[in-house]
Amino acid sequence: MLVLGIETSCDETAAAIVKDGRKILANQVYTQTRAHEKWGGVVPELASREHLLLINQIVNETLNEASLRFKDIDLIAVTQGPGLLGSLLVGINTAKTLAWLHDKEVIGVNHLHGHICANFLESSFKPPFLCLLVSGGHTQIIKVLDYVNYEILGESIDDACGEAFDKVAKLLELPYPGGPLLDKLAQSAQDTFVSDSSIEAKSILHGRYSFPIAQVDNFDFSFSGLKTAVLRLKQSIPEDLWQKDKAKIALAFQQTVSKTLLRKLLKASNETGIRKIVIAGGVAANSTLRAEFAKEFSSQNGFELAKPELRFCTDNAAMIASAGYFRYQSSKESCGFSMEAFSR
Repeated sequence: MLVLGIETSCDETAAAIVKDGRKILANQVYTQTRAHEKWGGVVPELASREHLLLINQIVNETLNEASLRFKDIDLIAVTQGPGLLGSLLVGINTAKTLAWLHDKEVIGVNHLHGHICANFLESSFKPPFLCLLVSGGHTQIIKVLDYVNYEILGESIDDACGEAFDKVAKLLELPYPGGPLLDKLAQSAQDTFVSDSSIEAKSILHGRYSFPIAQVDNFDFSFSGLKTAVLRLKQSIPEDLWQKDKAKIALAFQQTVSKTLLRKLLKASNETGIRKIVIAGGVAANSTLRAEFAKEFSSQNGFELAKPELRFCTDNAAMIASAGYFRYQSSKESCGFSMEAFSR
């Protein structure tokens, strides 16, 4: 089954063609970074305008890459939400129009479902498993029962993990997009850090700097206090020391986030007995997170860990096509032309 995926939830205009939910035949992604960087973040009206200008070209380039025509496509899958409403509407209206013109079925996909399905691309990995979904808008531990049935075990009660990265990046005076640049800065730090990895520890010790781990019940997260701790540090030390130690501070922050996520997921694994672990979402591209999870959730420790390729961590349409395929296989029903966008 060939599925054309369309993704326009934020500032990536993307289309892809995926066979049977796993094999990628074409994958096109246009990132709007240059259009938004001078504003220091995504401007919703500008994002939707860029999508309007690009979406037809991206879809055509995807078909050309796969050497296919619309008559070869079996299903169109499109991100229905969450995301920026104006951006979502561009993708949904494009999908509906193409479905009407070419007499195809269309199905709406939850963007977060797409991030989970990124782990199925070019892979034979199967449910059930525990998924840590970390992105700019969401931080969740999800019990994935099968391809379409999920149970959210915990989530952030305030800032999402990726949001904390972006805000701390601004404190470190890094340009947009801040998360990847913070990761790069942290990798340049030369200090040897000593970490207390016990589940009960209230902070992670990193040489000169120490940041707190929020003590939140069950499997939930809180990152607003960590973000504030970095702000308080900036206010309490001399400016020249702040500038000199930016890389060390970035690494301390990044390792604290990583330990926070790791401990909660390890706790969920111990309580559910599930030893198959998945990380997904934009923050899953972070080098410290990937390295520490690979070490903790190794086969030597009795785990099976899946991580998407870096190109599938951030927003893309291949994951949307995969999610659309599995949803359609489960229900055998399309959404039809009454499908609407949802922002949250």
